[in-house]
Amino acid sequence: METVAVVLRNPGALALERVGCLPAGAEDVLVETAYSGISTGTEKLLWSGRMPPFPGMGYPLVPGYETVGRVVDPGSSGLDEGTFVFVPGARCYGPVKGLFGGAAQRLLVDAGRITPIDETLGANGTLLALAATARHALAGGPLPKLIIGHGVFGRLLARLTVALGGHPTVIERNPSRQIGARGYRVLDPDEDPRRDYTVIYDASGDSEVIDSLVARAAPGAEIVLAGFYEGRPSFAFPPAFMREIRLRIAAEWRPDDLAAVLALLADGRLSLDGLISHRAPAADAPEAYRKAFSDPGCLKMILDWRATA
Repeated sequence: METVAVVLRNPGALALERVGCLPAGAEDVLVETAYSGISTGTEKLLWSGRMPPFPGMGYPLVPGYETVGRVVDPGSSGLDEGTFVFVPGARCYGPVKGLFGGAAQRLLVDAGRITPIDETLGANGTLLALAATARHALAGGPLPKLIIGHGVFGRLLARLTVALGGHPTVIERNPSRQIGARGYRVLDPDEDPRRDYTVIYDASGDSEVIDSLVARAAPGAEIVLAGFYEGRPSFAFPPAFMREIRLRIAAEWRPDDLAAVLALLADGRLSLDGLISHRAPAADAPEAYRKAFSDPGCLKMILDWRATA
C-alpha cells in the first residue's frame, strides 16, 4: 500500500509525497485521516534540525502525533468500519521513519494505539494529545497557582486546572496571546507583582525561564517544567537554594491521561473550542508548516486531509 504523507527529507525540506507502507500486521487497523495537527514544539525542532537526540530520530521522516480519522479496515480489532478515532502517530513507512508518523492520508496503526472518540469533536480531536500531556503534568502534583505561557498548551493547562477546581493566573508577554481566557486571568509579566506562588507550571518551552520562575516563587514552592526544551535548562543556584525550590519534569501522556480528558469532555467540564486558529488543505502542507512555525498569531494549525487525492 502507498499513502500520501508529509515528509521531511532534511531540515527545512518538507513536501507532500507518496510513500510506501509496510505490510499490515495481524493487529493493524487502517485509518483514513480527516485532520492532523502541526506541533510548534517538537515538530518545529524537527523541521529546523534542532531536535535533541530522541529515540527514532533521523531523516527522512513523517512527522505528526495529532491525528483523527475514520477506520476503513478494522482487521481483527473488533472496531466497526467508520469509527472515528484519535491516532497519536504511526510507524508504518519502512525506510521513511515515523517520528511521529501521523501526518499522512492513510495510516496503518496497531489497534492498541488508537482510541475511538466522539465524532462531534471533529478537528478539535487533534488537540487530545496536548490535552492529555497537560493532564499528565497536572496529575503528578498539586494544581498550578501560576502558569507561564498562553499558547495552546498553556491554555489547556489553565482550562484543565479550572475544570479540576483550581484558580490559576497565567502570564503571557505576547499581547496577541493574552486574549481567550476562560475562567482564569492572563497578565503581562510586568502587571504581576506577586512573589509568593507555591506551584508554578512552565508552558513556554523556554530553557532559560527558571530564574524568573524562582523569583516569583514562595519558599518551598514546586516548579514544574511541563514543556519540551530545546536547550539545556539551567538556573542560578543560590536563589533556588534559599527558597528550597522543588523542580519536577512532566513527560509524555499515558492512556489514563487521555481517558481522564475524554471524561472531562463528556461531562462538559472541559472544552477544546477556540484553540484552533488556522486550517489548511493537506495539499498546502509546506506553506502551512512554515506559517505555523513563523507566525506568532498562529495558535494551532490543522491540516485537512479529506480532499486529498
